[in-house]
Amino acid sequence: MTDSTRLSAHEVAAHFRTGDLSSRDATTAAIEAAERGNRALNAWLSIDRERALAEADAADARLRAAHASGAAAVGALHPLLGVPVALKDLVSIKGGQCTAGSRILEGYRAPYDAHVTERLRAVGAVIVGKTNMDEFAMGSSTEHSAFGPTANPWDLERVPGGSSGGSAAAVAAYHVPLAIGTDTGGSIRQPAALTGIVGMKPTYGRVSRYGIVAFASSLDQIGPFARDAQDAAALLHAVAGRDERDSTSAPVPVPDGLLHLTASDDEAAAGLRGKRLGLPKEYFVAGMEPGTEARVRAAVGALEAAGAIVEEVSLPHTDYGLAAYYIVAPAEASANLARYDGIRYGPAARDGDILANYLATRGAGFGDEVKRRIMLGTYALSAGYYDAFYVKAQKVRTLIKGDFDAVWAAGFDAIVAPTSPGVAFRFGAKMDDPVAMYLNDACTLPVNMAGLPGVSIPCGLADGLPVGLQFIGAPWTELGLLELARGYEALTEDAEWRALEPTDLALSLDPAVPTPVERTAVAGTRA
Repeated sequence: MTDSTRLSAHEVAAHFRTGDLSSRDATTAAIEAAERGNRALNAWLSIDRERALAEADAADARLRAAHASGAAAVGALHPLLGVPVALKDLVSIKGGQCTAGSRILEGYRAPYDAHVTERLRAVGAVIVGKTNMDEFAMGSSTEHSAFGPTANPWDLERVPGGSSGGSAAAVAAYHVPLAIGTDTGGSIRQPAALTGIVGMKPTYGRVSRYGIVAFASSLDQIGPFARDAQDAAALLHAVAGRDERDSTSAPVPVPDGLLHLTASDDEAAAGLRGKRLGLPKEYFVAGMEPGTEARVRAAVGALEAAGAIVEEVSLPHTDYGLAAYYIVAPAEASANLARYDGIRYGPAARDGDILANYLATRGAGFGDEVKRRIMLGTYALSAGYYDAFYVKAQKVRTLIKGDFDAVWAAGFDAIVAPTSPGVAFRFGAKMDDPVAMYLNDACTLPVNMAGLPGVSIPCGLADGLPVGLQFIGAPWTELGLLELARGYEALTEDAEWRALEPTDLALSLDPAVPTPVERTAVAGTRA
């Protein structure tokens, strides 16, 4: 059998059911791959071997019991039973660390499981560990982690995107077939694009945020990383659904079709015929890299050749999305992060009075990007500026949603667009210019502002680096978007780039290769 780390989640599950692979063996292989590659990638902040192997043994016991009960019992098992999964380190695991990439939560142990953790345990998935991220999910590169940046397995001198860069790199580097991330302005889709994997941001309210460290509560949404659409659909099915502990969790049924995204390539490609897709002219932004635009337009051409109807559409308020987002998100962050006061969480300064301790704790515990956004958000919410900035940004948000609503009202099935205006950039290239960094989210953040689902899938390489194609849909249309993604995968099944592994994957296993912290220090950038 092929090395189990190279298998997709559904292929791993198939081997479990035939009995020629155990969850313990697959989990052991995943842990060893993560441990070997982590020095060069810094994708993982913690790997819990003991807990993961215990969960794998429990999954194997469930598999044996199902086999003893017959084929029907085996067929009823969830496809993620026994499959290794990674969690972004803002997802609570009872008794486990949950740093959110910040020193201010260093040493904190979660007292309970997040909703998504509970769901994964219920279906028998194996949680291998926690992945690196931009501090409190604030960033587009995973250079803003307090524990050092993560490297891209396609080029160890480049970022994997952010803020869920650790999860994306772990899947792209064949450590695990699946991972959980969060998407506030593109933090699943953008790193998925930059590392050549599939990443989905579900409709706001589709997945409970209970037990997730909050950044911007009206924008954050949990979603899956995978190497293909079928696996992403299965992971979404496992974690989605109503949760009474989260008032924003919607009572909308989760379609069982997410577990049956297994049509043959011919059937999947045929499903594209007649689909009406909008191509927004505003998403081909000024400064988009020519190679990225060429790959995206070639993908659109392939969709048209397969029978999809692609028409140019306008989302006229897109240009205001970036400015509105960077008022709304920091304002909500300012409120959410007020709780980190040195009294209830993590390390604290204790040498002065209450105010001095508060200021010292936050000053030392938060990184520069978090401080920047707290100050921006506090300013936007302050007396005299609330109406001028925050209220106006919320009005723009309504206009952005209205643009999308007009597209759905015109009968389009989905929007097709670039995920990112360029490929993965080098460490430090945008650290001194926050606005340039923020522009990386120009194609993704309108989806969060409107609360819509979006999925990024690889569509080729530019300059030897992955390019992402994005499908955006109306609320609750995740199944339809993943079917489109599956159809495009079928169209490009024989493309040469699909057979390529990340360029620096072998290099990442060399113990002599510098760590990302060492690499960025040599380059003169902040680690």
